[in-house]
Amino acid sequence: MPSPGASSAPRLPMEDSHLELLVDTLEQMDIPARSQFLQRYFQTTTHLDLRESQCLQLWEEMLTRRKEMTEQLGRPVSLKTVLMDVLSSAGLVRVPIVLEYHEFKKLQLSAVTDPLTGLYNRRLFVESFEKELNRARRYGLPLSIVMLDLHRFKEVNDKYGHPRGDEVLRAAASTLQKALRTSDSAFRIGGDEFALLLPQTDAAQALAISRRVETVFAEILQPLQLAISVTMDHGVGTYPQDGEQADQLVRVADERLYRLKHANHTRSRSSSDRTTPVPPPLTSPETGTIPIDAGRPGERTSGFEAATSVAAQSIVNQSPARPDAPVVYAIRRKAERVSMTGTNAYAVLGENGSRRARVLDLGFGGVALELDNTEELPSSVVAVLHVPILPPVRVYLKPVWTRQTNEGTFRLGCQFVS
Repeated sequence: MPSPGASSAPRLPMEDSHLELLVDTLEQMDIPARSQFLQRYFQTTTHLDLRESQCLQLWEEMLTRRKEMTEQLGRPVSLKTVLMDVLSSAGLVRVPIVLEYHEFKKLQLSAVTDPLTGLYNRRLFVESFEKELNRARRYGLPLSIVMLDLHRFKEVNDKYGHPRGDEVLRAAASTLQKALRTSDSAFRIGGDEFALLLPQTDAAQALAISRRVETVFAEILQPLQLAISVTMDHGVGTYPQDGEQADQLVRVADERLYRLKHANHTRSRSSSDRTTPVPPPLTSPETGTIPIDAGRPGERTSGFEAATSVAAQSIVNQSPARPDAPVVYAIRRKAERVSMTGTNAYAVLGENGSRRARVLDLGFGGVALELDNTEELPSSVVAVLHVPILPPVRVYLKPVWTRQTNEGTFRLGCQFVS
């Protein structure tokens, strides 16, 4: 039994212990059986198809080389090291493996790249989206995604053929690579569907990037001289205003994409038929505008409440010259509102928080919101306002006016009520 102070021999790793056992076992076998075993052994461990005599010769060289290296280094040398030394000396493996690494990187890139456009594919979009979303949550940063598709792309394929359609897809990819910032990523997620991942980007910035993409795409398409007007439509979803999960943001962006597509192309078809005149602002005989302190006699209201109540009552009582023509109200504000653009301010609507809206501006008596739609919006709604610097504030809102934006969303003016 060794004394407590004596140094014990280092224990061999499991793999080396296995090889030591293999050495002892092979020494007890006759040469034909040993050569057959070694042939299968080299084929399994190195994927080399060698003759039995060649395998036997390599094994003997390994044992000899191991003894020489152990004497030179003054310490045991593993059989794995000797195996690589003997095989590389015999020209049976390539060292260094520069070519293999290059091929590996090519294989890795092709697994996440669309071969036609060179953009990243849907698989990498899903992975990157989750990573960026986790980072946005951790550091409290905004994150926007943009869903894009090509309007009338199918008509190009039908009229010119798929090779010409492929040129349009490559033009779209070139557009995204040219128009985006270095921190942004572009993906082809379907036939004519694309997605943008925009870290640290709020909704206003994402819309600006989307419009720049539309402009650049129109320029890049010009050399193709297509008789069909192909456009790139977009829909934006922004964390955290539009949702906190990836599927929520994708759904919001898709809904806005198709609503904008419908609004734009319906408007473009009807614009040549008629032009809707905008009626003059509603005025009062005395001041020329709806007075800020107008209201029913005997009521005491704040300036904002009086103005919005008059505007709301006028919407009910006044009929424009044409049923489809908007009414514009000139209301003299008692105090300016503070713009919330670029601050990622948002509101959670309803008792159960089922709807979200972007806060556009905020005043002493009300707030302007942006929603995807105004369906089933009650006359009074509870909301929790999330504004930078301030803690979340629970308020009651009364919708007063609404109008549709160029992006297909709805701008909603609300007053605070008790």
